[in-house]
Amino acid sequence: MLRNIKDQIIKYKGYIILIIVLLFLIISGYEYYYKYSYILKDPEKLKTFIMSYGKYSILVFFIIQVIQVVAFFIPGEIVQIAGGYIFGAGIGGIISLGGITGGSILVYLIANEFGKPFVEKIVSEKKINFLEKILKAGSKRFVIFLLYLIPGLPKDIFGYICGVSDISLKDFAIYSTLGRIPGIFVSAYFGSKMFTQNMEQLIFIAVIMSILFIIGVLKGDNIIRKIINSHKKAK
Repeated sequence: MLRNIKDQIIKYKGYIILIIVLLFLIISGYEYYYKYSYILKDPEKLKTFIMSYGKYSILVFFIIQVIQVVAFFIPGEIVQIAGGYIFGAGIGGIISLGGITGGSILVYLIANEFGKPFVEKIVSEKKINFLEKILKAGSKRFVIFLLYLIPGLPKDIFGYICGVSDISLKDFAIYSTLGRIPGIFVSAYFGSKMFTQNMEQLIFIAVIMSILFIIGVLKGDNIIRKIINSHKKAK
């Protein structure tokens, strides 16, 4: 009996894991939108929540960063700002970078394991086609770096698409992390200064971040294409 069950689990392990991943995304969506969205959108409330875990607060924040990458609908920028507010710019940025990198690797592995049919269930065809075209337009490492460097682009979704592309896990992990570094540490720095007296500096950073984010959302695709074309002509 037990051996029969074990054999069935081994036989259908792919489907079992797929169901678990989909359930995780559904439950995360429900929990976020109906229970915790007000916390994740408010650094002060998030700080209270994180610090309530005492000596495990760093681990809890790390796990939240992993989860917000896998459950890509959770706004990562707010959590990054909260990391700086809670732990300071340096430590907060490092924890965020570690958690986000870990989450990105997990996303890549999930997509790589279940293939394109799975990714097409959670990512729009338009985004998949865009990334596939961009990856063919120039050096894949350079493209990945740009995708994760430019604010406003759906970085966490790109992780799923990269998992079913021919870019290696090593290159994805290295160049997506390098691209994320500036944005993560600027957000952490902003969070660390949120309640200081230097309002002029905070307003300046907030305005610049907002402008870059809007440009990235509206023109990110075109910017990447132009940079890649210029890069190819320079060779």
